[in-house]
Amino acid sequence: MQIIESFDTHKSAAVNGGVWVFAEQQEGRLNSVTLELIGAAGKLSDALGVTVNTVLIGDDVRHILPTLFAYGTDIVYLIDAPAYHYYRTETFAKASKYLIDKYKPEILLIGATTTGRDLAGAVATSLNTGLTADCTSLDIDMEKRILLASRPAFGGNIMATIICPDHRPQMATVRPRVMQMS
Repeated sequence: MQIIESFDTHKSAAVNGGVWVFAEQQEGRLNSVTLELIGAAGKLSDALGVTVNTVLIGDDVRHILPTLFAYGTDIVYLIDAPAYHYYRTETFAKASKYLIDKYKPEILLIGATTTGRDLAGAVATSLNTGLTADCTSLDIDMEKRILLASRPAFGGNIMATIICPDHRPQMATVRPRVMQMS
């Protein structure tokens, strides 16, 4: 277990890379899709031989940390300040981009909720990387270390698998209630 406090470059150095999960919370209550994503991230990280890292942004949210660790997170990047009491796209996207630029995740998973979709689009745009939306299945191409993000296409009649081979992090939003909690 490791907690990396935000915006303090003198704290402990974290392992770069890894599979990251955005821990969505509102008023200090964790959205259950986060726990599903930690389970999915665990499978992906095992295949890649990297850590599961979670980003937790909010105000007075330290009480969420034990739950994140209990479900399989190895490292939490914590940004805890009054400025993050309510979700606002610009402030959360800037904080996320700061952490991503500093610690360089391979993959970032975000719940396909109203908040998650908003944040994912803003972060992917600011990083100039791809984003696969509304995934229902995730896997790894081990030969190329590429996320295989699958989602229904053409009215749900077929599954499309989308890759992002040239940019990092590889990003995906994942529908709630499609992944198993660990």
